[in-house]
Amino acid sequence: MRASFQAAHPAKQGMYDPRYEHDACGVGFVATLSGEPSHALVQQGLTVLRNLEHRGATGSDPDTGDGAGLLLQVPDAFLRETAGFPLPEAGGYAVGIAFLPAEETEAAEAVSQIETLASEEGLTVLGWREVPVAPELLGPGARETMPSFRQLFVTDAATDAGTEGDAGAPRTGIALDRLAFVLRKRAERETGIYFPSLSSRTLVYKGMLTTGQLEPFFPDLSDRRFTSAIALVHSRFSTNTFPSWPLAHPYRFVAHNGEINTVQGNRNWMRARESQLSSELFGRGGDQAEQRKALERTFPVNTPGASDSATFDEVLELLHLGGRSLPHSVLMMVPEAWENHDSMSPARRAFYQYHSTMMEPWDGPACVTFTDGTQVGAVLDRNGLRPGRYWVTDEGLVVLGSEVGVLDIDPSRVVRKGRLQPGRMFLVDTAEHRIIEDDEIKQQLASEQPYEEWLEAGLLDLADLPEREHIVHTHASVTRRQQTFGYTEEELRVLLAPMARTAAEPIGSMGTDSPIAALSDRPRLIFDYFTQLFA
Repeated sequence: MRASFQAAHPAKQGMYDPRYEHDACGVGFVATLSGEPSHALVQQGLTVLRNLEHRGATGSDPDTGDGAGLLLQVPDAFLRETAGFPLPEAGGYAVGIAFLPAEETEAAEAVSQIETLASEEGLTVLGWREVPVAPELLGPGARETMPSFRQLFVTDAATDAGTEGDAGAPRTGIALDRLAFVLRKRAERETGIYFPSLSSRTLVYKGMLTTGQLEPFFPDLSDRRFTSAIALVHSRFSTNTFPSWPLAHPYRFVAHNGEINTVQGNRNWMRARESQLSSELFGRGGDQAEQRKALERTFPVNTPGASDSATFDEVLELLHLGGRSLPHSVLMMVPEAWENHDSMSPARRAFYQYHSTMMEPWDGPACVTFTDGTQVGAVLDRNGLRPGRYWVTDEGLVVLGSEVGVLDIDPSRVVRKGRLQPGRMFLVDTAEHRIIEDDEIKQQLASEQPYEEWLEAGLLDLADLPEREHIVHTHASVTRRQQTFGYTEEELRVLLAPMARTAAEPIGSMGTDSPIAALSDRPRLIFDYFTQLFA
């Protein structure tokens, strides 16, 4: 069975390489500060999605969309009435839609394999629910690649065993999500089955659809029993990517507008640091070896062939399930411009500097919206080249979108509005019933640990290294070495001499017509073969 993402686009051929896939789309969310779930809010989320239709795209077939989706809180009351089997209390089960093969025999085989994996990970399969869909709405392109859809329900096996005590207490909430996370990653790796989500807190409905098709294609979304206090939506425009069912947004935690231009380096660094990763939160019991084995069963962290957005989501998911709050995890990956920010507090600068030693920035241009089912927010990367505006009404309704007009709101009801700013976070907490301001988020995170002390004790600056023995070279020996390593007269005159005089890299506005190093017929400097990828 093919891996889920590998079927999403063609293999590398000619000048096409799937590593360079990015997309630019429309994002938005609706949330209520009361935290009370309602079907009306789900409908408002769908309205925002439909109003972002122009941000998505279709091909020559107008009924095959690039992708549309909705990320919501788990609608417990609805699922309890429609599952067809008993469910534990809310938070005591994880649920997610599986994209199964369309052929019944292959689907049955995949279901059996997933149930075996669930048992191996200490989970009990409560049952499967057939998800109603309306394939007749789809164009030929989407219908030909459409999977079959079933919701999987799992709970901690300790629940059935009635185990008591800290070591074997049934896991719920985010602790259950960690077990489901390992199951989902293994299912993707070992069976090729894709889950848009598998969580006790959130549920994703998405596909290779237009914004207007999402609700009628999934009749669940029209059921008045289907409720949520958060709805995060996405309309996909696969600019230089190929549409597919798995690559539609949202993912497990994010919906993303823009591009992660540093993604190749980000992926390489994540792969390199897998051997260093550790956590006490995965696996069962306190055995460190078992915890490491549980974590290793989720590797590689980044799925080969995934898009930049999917890759970002996978790393964010690992950081969050590894014990950090969602805002903390987002700011590790999308820091504000802190290095030369003279007015930034020392504590906040230390927070960013400490995390820069373990995680490089994921630079855009990018607008990232995110939620864990309780908090929902958005952040621009430090370049700030993606739009985002928000409104808050006197009834506690919060709306954020890629542009003005995503939801029809009476201006007299608006008590606050604004736009996202580079490096700033906009965060709604439905449990605390308030908007948490950017300064409060960052001050709290900066004060949680003694980052300044850790940097003072553990960070070694190059300037503190002992002096190297200086070897005097003659003019002839320097020239010989420059020739050996491919330095040119232009590089010495235009680049190196100004750097030596001013201690700063020279800046120019002209382009370069030099052949790239791999195509040059002259010897080139080794670092000429490594260039930063930026739009």
